[in-house]
Amino acid sequence: MKFNWGYKILLVYGLFVLGIMFLVYKSTQQKFDLVQKDYYADELKYQNVIDASQKAKDLGGELITVRKGGHLVVELPAGFHQSTVKGTAHLYYAADEKRDISKNFTSSNGEFDMELLTMMSGAYTLKLNVEMKGVQYYYEQKIFF
Repeated sequence: MKFNWGYKILLVYGLFVLGIMFLVYKSTQQKFDLVQKDYYADELKYQNVIDASQKAKDLGGELITVRKGGHLVVELPAGFHQSTVKGTAHLYYAADEKRDISKNFTSSNGEFDMELLTMMSGAYTLKLNVEMKGVQYYYEQKIFF
């Protein structure tokens, strides 16, 4: 059977419409995780994070993170080694909320560890809130597993 040019144009338009409908269907099946559920209220409190980051920078030193088997060992800067500190550590994975890990910790030697998931790989961000003598400090570090 021979198609004339009118049928060919109709076939191209039909395939185009089917392609667009397929893309619309696939886009509705995509899952998006928000960084935070109530991001507006958290944004209003973000000045506290900025202040804590500046205090951490003023204190000096850097975080040292080492993966040992199924644990992530975090060593705080030298300014935290002489006193008891408490805080929260959050390993944030941007692509999937289910792979995030949070842990509350208390340390007197400036070191703590976090148990990791069995199959962790990819780019994580360690968000660390530390309190020492009533002063808040905040550290953020990229980690690749």
